[in-house]
Amino acid sequence: MPLSRLNPEQLAAAKAPFGHNLVIASAGTGKTSTIVGRIAHLLASGIRPEEILLLTFTNKAAAEMVERIAGYFDRQTASRIEAGTFHAVSYRRLKALRENVVLKQPMELRTLFRSIYDKRQFHRLSLDGQPLSANFLYDAYSLWQNASNEDFVMWLNDRHEGQAVFGDIYLDIIEEFQKTKEAYGFVDFNDLLILMREHFRRSDSPFKEVLVDEYQDTNALQGSWIDALDPPSLFCVGDYDQSIYAFNGADIHIIAGFTERYPDARVFTLSKNYRSTAPILSLANRVIEYNERIYPKKLEVVREGRAEPPRLLMFETLMQQYEQIAQMIRRSTVPHAEIAVIFRNNASADGIEAMLREQGIACRRKGGRSFFDAKEVKAALDLATLTVNPKDMMAFIHIFEYAPGVGSATAKELFEGLTALGHGDMLEGLMRPDGSINPFKARKVNYQLGLFDHPQYVGSVSRFAHLGLEESFLAHPILKHPALNAEGVRFLYAFYRLMHGLRVKKQPLSMMREILASKVYDTVIQQLARKRSTLKNGEIDETLKEQALERIRRKGRLLNQLAGAYTGMERFINAMVLGGAELSEGEGVNLLTVHASKGLEFEEVYVIDLMDGRFPNRKLASRAGLIEEERRLFYVAVTRAKSRLYLSFAKEDRFKDVTFVPSQFLYEAGLLKKDETYERLKSLSLPD
Repeated sequence: MPLSRLNPEQLAAAKAPFGHNLVIASAGTGKTSTIVGRIAHLLASGIRPEEILLLTFTNKAAAEMVERIAGYFDRQTASRIEAGTFHAVSYRRLKALRENVVLKQPMELRTLFRSIYDKRQFHRLSLDGQPLSANFLYDAYSLWQNASNEDFVMWLNDRHEGQAVFGDIYLDIIEEFQKTKEAYGFVDFNDLLILMREHFRRSDSPFKEVLVDEYQDTNALQGSWIDALDPPSLFCVGDYDQSIYAFNGADIHIIAGFTERYPDARVFTLSKNYRSTAPILSLANRVIEYNERIYPKKLEVVREGRAEPPRLLMFETLMQQYEQIAQMIRRSTVPHAEIAVIFRNNASADGIEAMLREQGIACRRKGGRSFFDAKEVKAALDLATLTVNPKDMMAFIHIFEYAPGVGSATAKELFEGLTALGHGDMLEGLMRPDGSINPFKARKVNYQLGLFDHPQYVGSVSRFAHLGLEESFLAHPILKHPALNAEGVRFLYAFYRLMHGLRVKKQPLSMMREILASKVYDTVIQQLARKRSTLKNGEIDETLKEQALERIRRKGRLLNQLAGAYTGMERFINAMVLGGAELSEGEGVNLLTVHASKGLEFEEVYVIDLMDGRFPNRKLASRAGLIEEERRLFYVAVTRAKSRLYLSFAKEDRFKDVTFVPSQFLYEAGLLKKDETYERLKSLSLPD
């Protein structure tokens, strides 16, 4: 049984009575073993598996814990435990309650949001100030959903002074956005939690106990989700020193206020560290103790034997830093998979990756751009998606944003018009439109909300007769849209011909070949290649353009290879969307942002670019909780190391002609003697 393997502190927590229990589990103290032990205790106490809910920060973590439970009991018992992230659990349960649930990624819904925003003509309103961009407003709204219960306009104006004047327009955009999502069954990650929270408020809890891992990173929306569920017993595990997601709405006060919210709460502390050596842990503790102690704790090192002290690496230039570290890694006897280079910002990865590859050392960047995030890959898959799901408005909008003269707002109107002409089927409306239907809805003008109608729709399509297209297509009612120009119509006609050709194809490989050879796709990749080869003076470098096109075509060849393994387009698309992360992982030395390193451990760790302005990043710190959050990030980074820890900084970036001073964390760690520079840095960390 897993309980027999726990130390006394872990065992006491795992066998805690029913009720409200909080376990403070610092880095490397065996929190996973404690959670598995707790679940084993619940099952042994007669709690049925389906009465247990395990909430984790990643689905991988949930799967690993369930797998360990299966090893002690049986796979059937373990599989009946509800386990996963807040979003995964909400999605499964929501799908069981509703048929029409189509989960969309933030990038896709940002496009839909922009299509609605673009119908508001702010410049025609007699209002003072500058409105937020569509993307900024979308991100702000998403953060508000996660982080706050107050009025959105008030919350927004507190953070961006002067925006309250646009409040009614913003709220109307959001209302239309929500109604459009509901009409098509689209949900985003926030919707999953909000919808399930409302369901829980109307129902009794189906769970006897809810276990929450990484509780320190819970945000207000997740907290209200738990409150709505209101289980008889709550078992939360976390470490306030590892709360690093304030930028995403995580609220450290949720773990800090646990005993105030639940006066009957019991607090357990795991103090034995099984991961790091004493010198590494001592350095981490010296720095993190500059933050306020929320719950008392003192870590003990369990590992014995010889331990190397952490080393400070000082370099004259950034590139010298990257080059020397790459050489150190080449000489290291530690397997490359057990080495990590950790940095505060993704921009730091480019230099170290280049130097590693120059040394012939394989490396992988976790959390980097996936193959399937590339716009050219997404465009190809969007075209394929429309053949099996003509109701996917987002795929249509993404494609038609590449049509000359057609933005997201007009693309949305074209989709809605074609869907109306096809009695609910966009492809039917494209191929065989019902000419008795007016494809365009008239919208009323509302000056206060920035809503304005298009000019009167054109009654004849003779203006496109000179294009030499099929007469049957020139008579299509959709061409009456006044925003369509000649180039836009040519794009629409190319789309029409492509969809017509794909209707007779059955195999994913033949369909993908036709998509990649189409005029529609060529328009897409030509735009992308031009954008990627445009110089600062606005000129296009033809050599760079050809290189960009070759990289795009290489991705197309890979898509064809992948398509050849499938016999059905729907299965192929699902596999591509769900399997993207695995394709980009690679092997070798791990290059990680601090956030991506969370929960991992390595024999040898390099924390690089420890210069003020980079780590800590004061610009980001001012948004996410001042210097305390940056200090927690440093704590997380250094506690990934098991045996060897190297901390490095450079004095200057000669390419940008920038000089640096060391991070204040190097002073706090005792690696640099505190001086006037430190005192100045310390004063910068104080709130205004």
